[in-house]
Amino acid sequence: MEKYVLDTNLFFNMEPGLGIGKKTDEVIKKTTLALKNLKLTEKSVFFMPPSIVKELKSFFEDKESVVLKDFLSVITIKSPDRSKMEFPSEIFYTLVSEIHNRCLRGLSISEDELTKTILSLAGTKFSNKKESQIKIGAFVKKLRERYRQATRTGFLDSVADLDLIVLAKEQSAYLISTDEGLISWGRRFGVREMDALIFGKKLANS
Repeated sequence: MEKYVLDTNLFFNMEPGLGIGKKTDEVIKKTTLALKNLKLTEKSVFFMPPSIVKELKSFFEDKESVVLKDFLSVITIKSPDRSKMEFPSEIFYTLVSEIHNRCLRGLSISEDELTKTILSLAGTKFSNKKESQIKIGAFVKKLRERYRQATRTGFLDSVADLDLIVLAKEQSAYLISTDEGLISWGRRFGVREMDALIFGKKLANS
């Protein structure tokens, strides 16, 4: 039996994605139908850890959405057993080292953007508080974008991400995601993977 661990971004990141729809509802409906067909043949099982289910639900204003409920009815919701899973210490040395380096890059970017803001606004007089907020807000936005790029892109930036990797490892399942950082770290943990588009074709042909 083939096992798959699914990430949230498969249903919200249209490019790249599963390639079976242009809107979230359409993708989820088609995925649900395909998963039902595959489960009937008893050839596949599909997992999501509770942390990812929570993340998925957060994108829906209507928590009682029929589309959401129907999808979750064909998913096996399972927490990874964190107490039994073991990993080489080298992975954690790499993880700690990368966290340290990313923190330093984030700090450097913050200092850079703060300097630019001060120099740009030097001697500027604002007519009111709203005008100052608008002017400074543009710099804050730029800072946030650069900081996120330096500290989060291509990295494990949540416990939910680690849940996906540990669950896939535990179940000897394929990890399906469009998150390059998640896939990259999944490889370090020796997790099986399948490209989202290939998985989408599998669903379309089911």
